Amino acid sequence: MAEVDIAPNFGAELKDGFKNANAWVGGGIQWLDDIQAFYRERAVIEKDYSAKLAALAKKYFDKKLKKSSSLSVGDTPTVTPGSLESASMTTWTVQLSTLESRAAEHERFSQQLVSGLAEPLKNLAARYEDLRKQHEGYAAKLEKERDSSYGDLKKTKGKYDSVCQEVENKRKKIESSFDHGKTKAQGAYVQQQADMRNTKNTYLITINVTNKQKERYYYEYVPELLDALQALSEARTATLNNIWSAASTMETQTLDRSLQLMSHLSSEIPRNNPVLDSMMFVRHNALQQWQPPSDFVFEPSPVWLDDNSMASDPQSRTFLMNILSKSKSSLGALRKECEAKRREVDGAKRVRQAIREGKDKRDEVEVVRSLFVHSESLHEAERRRVTAEVEVETITAVMGDISVGMRAHRFENKTFKIPTNCDLCSDRIWGLSAKGLSCMDCGYTCHLKCELKVPADCPGELDKDARKAVKAQRQVEAQNMAAAPAGAEMATNGNGNGTSSHRDSLPSLQRSDTIGSMNTLSSGYAASAHRSVSGATVTSPAETKPAPISKGHRVMAPPPAAYRSAPDADDSGSSEQKGKMLYAYTANGDGEISVAEGIDFAVVESDDGSGWLRIRPLSPFSSQTPGLVPTSYTELQPRPSPRPISTLSSAASNSTTSLNSTTAPRKQGPAVAPRRGKRTVSTSAGGGALGVKYVEALYTYEPSGDGETGMNAGERLVLIKDDEGDGWCTVRGGKGEGVVPAGWVKAV
Repeated sequence: MAEVDIAPNFGAELKDGFKNANAWVGGGIQWLDDIQAFYRERAVIEKDYSAKLAALAKKYFDKKLKKSSSLSVGDTPTVTPGSLESASMTTWTVQLSTLESRAAEHERFSQQLVSGLAEPLKNLAARYEDLRKQHEGYAAKLEKERDSSYGDLKKTKGKYDSVCQEVENKRKKIESSFDHGKTKAQGAYVQQQADMRNTKNTYLITINVTNKQKERYYYEYVPELLDALQALSEARTATLNNIWSAASTMETQTLDRSLQLMSHLSSEIPRNNPVLDSMMFVRHNALQQWQPPSDFVFEPSPVWLDDNSMASDPQSRTFLMNILSKSKSSLGALRKECEAKRREVDGAKRVRQAIREGKDKRDEVEVVRSLFVHSESLHEAERRRVTAEVEVETITAVMGDISVGMRAHRFENKTFKIPTNCDLCSDRIWGLSAKGLSCMDCGYTCHLKCELKVPADCPGELDKDARKAVKAQRQVEAQNMAAAPAGAEMATNGNGNGTSSHRDSLPSLQRSDTIGSMNTLSSGYAASAHRSVSGATVTSPAETKPAPISKGHRVMAPPPAAYRSAPDADDSGSSEQKGKMLYAYTANGDGEISVAEGIDFAVVESDDGSGWLRIRPLSPFSSQTPGLVPTSYTELQPRPSPRPISTLSSAASNSTTSLNSTTAPRKQGPAVAPRRGKRTVSTSAGGGALGVKYVEALYTYEPSGDGETGMNAGERLVLIKDDEGDGWCTVRGGKGEGVVPAGWVKAV
C-alpha cells in the first residue's frame, strides 16, 4: 500500500464544507452501482466471449472519462486538477486495460461474477448509502439546532425589548395616573423593573450559551461529522479494494492464460490507499479564506438604554443564585454521563480501527452504526453540560459563587384544592393542574414563574403548626414588600403625613432619570454617587455599611461593629481546635471511631500528611474516647488566635445555630477513606511571600478590641496575613498594624 507522510483530516482542513464533502462521498457510493452494473453486464458478455468483452471495456472507459474529475476532486473544486486522476481512478484504469487484453472467458467465471461480486456490491452500496444519509440527516439536525439557538436568542432579545417597553409604559402610567391610583402604579412600575432585570440576565446568559454552542458547532460538531464522512469514504474504498482483489483472484484461478495480466492488476489494486483519494479531494477543495461567524454581543433595547452589566440588586441576586444552584447541582451528573458516553464512543472507535487493521472480524458497517448512535447520544449530553457550565461561569464571573451557604427549598409541583396565595408576591395561585410549587420541608408556596425569585433560606423541615406560623409571617412580609415601594414614594412627596395632596407634588420621572436609574441598578453601583432616582439618593458602596446578616443565611464574614460583643469567658483561654463531621464515618480498623454526621469535635492530634486526624467528639450522645477519622470527612474551624478577638453577637449566633439545626438531606461521604499507613511528620514549611500584597478599605473601621487597628474608607493597606476562615485579616496602615474584618477590605 502506498505510504502517506501526512494523513489529511477533513474536519481540520475543510472547515464548514460539509455539503461539498457529502456530495463527494455520495458520488463515491453511487459509483459502486456503476461497478456493480459493470460486473453484471460483464457476466452476460462473458458468454459471447472476447468480441463483446472489448466493447464493454470501451464503454466503461468512456464512463470513467466523464466521471473522472468529479470522483477525483468533486464537482466544484477550488483548484483545477488538470489531467490528474485519483488513486482509485488510476487503479480502475488498470483494471479496464487488463480487461481489454483478455480474450477468453467461460461460463463458470460468468456465474462467479454475479454471485461473488455484483450482489456484494449491491448490498455494500445500499448500506453505505444508508450510513451517508444518516450523516446527512445528522448534519441537518446540527444546523437546525444551531438555527434554533439563534432563534431562541432572538426570541429572548425580543422578550427583553418587550419587557423594557413595558417598564417604560409603567413609568408613563405613573405620570398620567391620579392621586388615588399613583401608589398602585408605582408598585407595578417597581415590580416591572425587577422582571426587566431578570429578563436581561436571562438574555445575557442566552448570549453566552448561544456563542458557546456556535463555537462547538463550527469547531467540534461539523469537523467531527466531516471526519466521519472521510472515514466512511475511506472505508468504502478499502472495501472496494477487497472486492477488486476478489475479482482478480477469480480471474487468476479461471484464466490461466491471463495470469500475467491479472497478476499485474492484483499488484496495482493494493496501492490504492484510501487516504490518497481523500488527500487529492482535500487539496483541490480546501477553503483558504474561510472565517467563522462573529460572536453575539449584548444589544441595548431601543426603548430602555442600558449596558451589558448584570443586575446585582437583591432580587436579581436571588434569581441568579437559583439559576446557579440548579446548574451547579446538575453539572456532576452531566459530566459523569458525558464521560460514560465518551468511553462508549472511544470503545466503538477502537473496534472499528481493529477491523480496518484486520484484527477484528466483526461487521464494520454495524460497528459504524453503533458508533454513530453513541456519538449522537454523547452530543446531546455535551450540549446540556456546556449549557450548565456556561451558566455557572457567566454568573460566577460577575457575582462570584453566590450559592455558597444557601439553603434551597425542595419544591415539587402541586395542585392547590383550596385558595392559596404565593408566599413571594402574595397573589393567588390559579390553575387546575400543577400550576404552583410547594416546598416539601417548610411548606413555602409560590407560582411556577416565581420559583427562581424565591430566596434560598429554607428553615428546614417544620411541623404543621410551625408551617402555619411561618406561612402567616411570609404572607405579611410579601404584602409589606408589595406595598413598600408605594410607601417610600408617598414619604418623599414633602407633605410629611405620607399622603399625596396633588399629583404635581410627586417628583417628575423623566427619561434622563430612567437612564440613570438603569445604569445604577444594572451595574450594582454606579460610577457616580448621589444620583437622583425618583426623588431618592443612591449612594456609592464606600458610603454604605454592610447590611445586617439575615436569618437563614450562613455567616461568611464578621458583621459590622454594631453586631460585635465582648469575648466569652469560656473561649478566651482555649487554644483547642474544633471541627464538625461533614459525613458519618464507621470505624474499620484499630484506633478508629464511629462518628455520626454533624457531630462537633475537638482535635486531639492534627493530620500529619497521612489523611487522618485524631478527634474527641463533643456531643453528649457520642463516645468521649478519642480516635482516628479521615480528614476529608471533617470541616475544621480556624485554630483560636491568642489575641482576644471579639465574637459575633447572640443574634448572629442564634441565626447560625438555627441554620445548623435544621433538617437537611443526608449527605454521603467520600466513596473511599484515605489508606491508613505510617504517620509521618511533615518537614515542609510555607515559603515566604513572592511580593507585597495590598488591600483597599471599603469602609471606615474603628478598633473595638485588643489586637485590632483602625482604617479609613479608601485607604491603601499592606496585607500581612490573609483571612484564615475566622473573618479577620492582619494589615498595616496609617493607624498601625492589627486585625480588621476581612469583608471590609478588597484586594488591589
